Amino acid sequence: MKTLYVSDMDGTLLGRDSKVSEVTAGIISRLTAEGALITVATARTPATVVPLLSSTLTEPPAIVMTGAALWDRRGACYSNVHFIGDKERADIMAVCHRFGLHPFVYVQTGECMLGVYHDGDRLSEAENAFYSDRANLELKRFFLKQRVPDDSRTVLWYAMGDPAAIFAAAEELRSVDGLSLSCYYDIFDRSLAHLEIFSAGVSKASAVVGLKSLVGADRVVVFGDNLNDIPMMEVADCAVAVGNAFDEVKAVADRVIGPNYEDSVARFIAEDFALQSE
Repeated sequence: MKTLYVSDMDGTLLGRDSKVSEVTAGIISRLTAEGALITVATARTPATVVPLLSSTLTEPPAIVMTGAALWDRRGACYSNVHFIGDKERADIMAVCHRFGLHPFVYVQTGECMLGVYHDGDRLSEAENAFYSDRANLELKRFFLKQRVPDDSRTVLWYAMGDPAAIFAAAEELRSVDGLSLSCYYDIFDRSLAHLEIFSAGVSKASAVVGLKSLVGADRVVVFGDNLNDIPMMEVADCAVAVGNAFDEVKAVADRVIGPNYEDSVARFIAEDFALQSE
């Protein structure tokens, strides 16, 4: 039986330091060399996925931006990119500004590059921390205090802020045709929430289903910790929650394993792959 293993990153595959540990990198790289199909499904873009996985060998494309695209690590390029339409972009901007939100808008500018626009006069503390951690990365360029160009190929709108405003904006945007949303609390600070807005049909779930077909897998095992992981857990053959996951995630999981900071995902994959290989 050919199994595809798909793990969320933050709070799941990554440890408390938001990095892949040497133990996890070693286990996954060894299993990949032995033929295991292991990849990630994350809200992150390749600008942070690439350096985080630099010591970890994986073969299938990574699911990035919550399924809005795939990233071919070997070819260093995007595929299966889903763009947001012009009318939907106008609706998003109107709703977000009404709730005082100024999202980061992600635009594909080349096979491997993203431009990120933010039209606010200033960044909030959380936004500034987000920006500072990514400002000097390859594969991404920020344009602050600038609106996204009208003719851009927009992939993602990403807002962070007060949960009341974030969830209220999400509720209103759910009625807009041509969009899909992912809305969830911050894994470290529940006074902060995140909103991701995509083209219709985009989700980790749909990306996992597509990737399963692409690699010819018979079975999919997924790992998660947060609310935006639930859709892909519901389409998996085996859904695994890490011990530090939200209760809502554990409730839909088939298995609950140890926490992210104990290399629990990599250790589970090693045990499961050994059983499937017998």
